This record gives sequence, C-alpha cells and structure tokens, in this order.
Amino acid sequence: MKRESAGSLRPADAGRRVRLVGWIHRVRDHGGVLFFDLRDRSGICQAVVSPSDAAAGIAGKLRAEWIVAVEGTVRLRQEGARNPKLPTGDVELGDVALEVVSESDAPPVLPSSTDVPDEAVRLRYRFLDLRREEMQRNLTLRHRVLQATRRYLDAGGFLELETPMLTRSTPEGSRDFLVPSRLQPGAFYALPQSPQLFKQLLMVSGFERYFQVVRCFRDEDLRADRQPEFTQIDIEMSFVDQEDVLSLAEGLTRALVAEAGWELALPLQRLTYAEAMARYGSDKPDLRVPLEIVDLSAFAASLDAPFVQSALAGGGVLRGLRAPGGASLSRKQWDELSGQIERFGLRSVPYIALAEDGLRGSLAKAVPPASQEALCQALGLEQGDAATIIAGPEEPTSLALGVLRLAFADRFSLRAPGHRFVWVTDFPLMEWSDEEGRAVSRHHPFTHPSPEDVDRLEAEPLAVRAQAYDLVLDGNEIAGGSIRIHERPLQERIFRLLGLSAQEAQEKFGFLLDAFRFGAPPHGGIAFGFDRLVMLLCGAPSIRDVIAFPKTAKGTDLLTGAPADVSQVQLDELHLGVKAAKEPER
Repeated sequence: MKRESAGSLRPADAGRRVRLVGWIHRVRDHGGVLFFDLRDRSGICQAVVSPSDAAAGIAGKLRAEWIVAVEGTVRLRQEGARNPKLPTGDVELGDVALEVVSESDAPPVLPSSTDVPDEAVRLRYRFLDLRREEMQRNLTLRHRVLQATRRYLDAGGFLELETPMLTRSTPEGSRDFLVPSRLQPGAFYALPQSPQLFKQLLMVSGFERYFQVVRCFRDEDLRADRQPEFTQIDIEMSFVDQEDVLSLAEGLTRALVAEAGWELALPLQRLTYAEAMARYGSDKPDLRVPLEIVDLSAFAASLDAPFVQSALAGGGVLRGLRAPGGASLSRKQWDELSGQIERFGLRSVPYIALAEDGLRGSLAKAVPPASQEALCQALGLEQGDAATIIAGPEEPTSLALGVLRLAFADRFSLRAPGHRFVWVTDFPLMEWSDEEGRAVSRHHPFTHPSPEDVDRLEAEPLAVRAQAYDLVLDGNEIAGGSIRIHERPLQERIFRLLGLSAQEAQEKFGFLLDAFRFGAPPHGGIAFGFDRLVMLLCGAPSIRDVIAFPKTAKGTDLLTGAPADVSQVQLDELHLGVKAAKEPER
C-alpha cells in the first residue's frame, strides 16, 4: 500500500484504509486503550489501539520519536473527542497494524514538549530541534519565500547566474575568510562577502538583468541577526536609475511578504538619510515607535546649563525627545538609561518631567519660568510625561537620542501593532574612520555619487551624497543597494580619494577597470538579507531560528564541532604553519 501523509486526512477519508509512516509524537494510555500521535512533515494524525487489537503488544512498547509504519482505517472521532487545533482533529486511525521501522533513545530535545531547551542543546542536537513544529514551520516559510523570489524575478526577465565562491581578497569591506591554495603556495583565495564585482561584470557582459540566491561570508563579530555565512537575494540591472531599482524591489518585497500573509501597500514611504537621523536618530528607524526627535535650537540661549552653552559654542546642536509617561521614572532609572548612551560621550541623561507641581528633573532648574510653557509645547509634553534634552555634536547627539527612543519604546510599550517599511536614501558616500585616519566608503567603493555632488568629491568628500538606498522593516535593514559607477575615470577618482594609488587600484581591481573601457552600461542593484527577512516574517528572535544548521554567536558549529584542528599532513600540503595563540594579558 502506498504511503500517505499524516496531515492530509480529513472526514471525507472516513472508511478508507491508509498507510502512514512517521515519528511517534506522543503516547497516551487511557486504561489499556492506547492513543498515539503519528507525525510526519505534513502534520499529525491520532491512532487508537484497543487491548484486543493485534497491534496492542507492539503499541505498548512505543516511545517518543520511534519511527513506525501504521496501516489503519480512517474513522470519525467521537463527539467531544475532536481536536479543533489540528487539521486532522476530526479523524483518527482505528483497526491498526503496526511495524517498528526505527527505535530511538530518549531524545535530549523532545519535539512534543512546549519547554524549549537551552540553545546550546538545540544546536548540538539540531537534527532533533528541526523536528519541532516551530522549526518545521520556519523553514517551510523560508522555502516558500525562496520560490516566490525565483518566480517573481523570472517573470521580470531576470536570469539566475552563478558567480565564483573562490575569488580574491579585496579591501574596503569586512574581514575575509581566506582559503589557502595548495597549487599556488603562499597564495590565498577569499570567500566572497558578496558577488559585487562579478555581478557588475555580468552587466558589462550584456546580460542586463541578473539575480542569484547566493551564500556570502564575512569574518566579523556576530549578533542575533548575523552569521559568518549568510544568504542574500542578489539583483543587478542595466540601463536603470534609482527609481527603477526601488520600484522592482518594492514589487518583489510585496510578493515575498505575501507568503507570510502580509499585505503591503505601495509605494513605500521614503526618508533621506539626513531626515532619518534628524527625526529618529537612526539610519534604520523603527517607524512603529511614534516618537520623533525635536530640534530645540530656538531655546539654546535661554537654557542655563553649562553643557548646553559649551556644546553650542563648539558648533553642536540642541535636541530633545519626549518620553510619554516618563515622569514615573525614578532618578535611578534615568541613571540606568545613561548606561546605554555612554559610548556617545554622554555620562548622564539630562531630563525634565512635567508633574502636577510643574517641572522637575535634572534640567528643571536650567529652564527659566518664561520658557517653560513654550519648551513643553515644543516637546509635546503633557502632564506625566518627561523629555531628555541633549546638546553636542550633531551625529553622536542624534545617535544617542535614537538609542533612547527605542529604550522609551521598550519601557513604555510604545510600538504600534503591524509592520512598517521605509526606504532610506541619499546616504553619505564616505565617512571618516578614526581607526584608519582617513575617509572610507560608507557602503562600498563602487557606489555612484549623486550627480549633483560629483564636483565636490575632492573638496568636500564627506559632504558628497551617494545614490545608495536601504530598505528598512521595523527597525531592521533588510535590503541595500546603489547605482554603481560605470565610468573608469570616476572609479579611479574614488580609488584615489580612498587612498589607493593607481598601481594598487590596478593590482586589486584592474579586471573591473579594464572592463569599463569596453562599453560598460549604466547599472545598479540591490541585495536582500534573506535570513533576516525570513526571521522577521516568522517573528523569530534570531536568524538561527530560520537557518537549518547555524553557528553560535561565537561562530562555532556545536553539531559538527567546527572550526576544528586539522592534521599536520594537511597543513604541510598547503605550506602552512600555525602560530601559538597569544596568551591574554593579566
């Protein structure tokens, strides 16, 4: 008899004899009558074995996660015994014959349990963790979103083309994972951080519309939404401008989120980078939070606070942020908030609170009575609210207020339901790196500057805007891209500004510069962080919950034990030696 799916049985199948094969999800003994749930990828079906049934002897030995083959007759469950939580909850299997296919030890991760083990246990026994309903659901949605990607882009005339996994290391990015060459001693490949240069070359090659669901690698510090290897939907288009790329990306986004049951109205909201920083203190603002930063420069002269006057004298700004209900915060709680913004050079969170008896708080005495009403009105304060007021250099002030904005949202449950998408455009082309002591690319050195700003490249490089754009969902960047440079002279100018000599540029990027000599079309593209997008669609707390076999926050694979030592023979073949690890300072 052909095997059928456990989750497919319905009342219309009553009377049919069927064969199921799957895992024992749960066993229940009701006075000699055994009920067990059989699980496969499609779902769960209940089977019943009476003491008089031939299968009673075997059924009494069944344990969780054994694999059994069950042949039985589909029948309707009795009234009061139906389970509306299951698609198969109206039926069960009776008159069953059983065959044990595979036994199981007591599993350290039990798929039927609502108690989720420690993540280290989950990752060590990932093959068991993946049997849990939540993980099966997450990875099924991942599959559906992936297929929707291919359908949408194929219908739009895109070709799915593959680019190399072994390439050369290039500057202006995160740290590369290096792969030693056995045949070229002392030389190394690099695993790609993205297919950036190859997809640009495909545009020069005349393919016009390319995409790839590609694995990328970055040797960087990890967070809940990062992995050393990750998947992105990579897209490049010729003969387009920024509007063309954004329109394509919006249509694709709508198709992908529909797989999770979301509806998306187009076009999406847009903010320039400057607007996002001034209003929300972030280049990836969470627009579910209904708080905006307020410019308080009109009150600069009236605030009798030394830190305000000192900051403004140095060319700084004065900005504030309302905390609805913040008057309930104690001084200790404000001090705790200060710990979140110390990295921006702020030792405390200056604040005022509007109580029944007027203003109070660390800044209350600095606000003259004549300015109090106007200041409260500018901040939108109502009785019971508070606000922080910060003065300092523009960028760290905005970033600090952006952090506090999210802290207020968490403390006072301010996030609106639903989801908010927004484009952030017009990023700076370059930014200053204190670590390197020079200007570096904000995104990458192949991003085209805004045409209006090209003439300012040498005179004011940090003021030049880029034709770069990020798509943000609920405070998370899910896609980013740019219009690319396709003119060799402009690309060489950018390399010079980044400190690369003509010889270095030719050594590292000569193949791209040479390609630009032979009719390179204007082109641009975008890449979606696929793991992060699926994480948000699933409502999962970490991308590890939407990747089949992820690494830990330290980049280790607890299932296989990677990374691991290799034999001396392997090292000798690669002409490599291993230096002893540096002892930590005491």
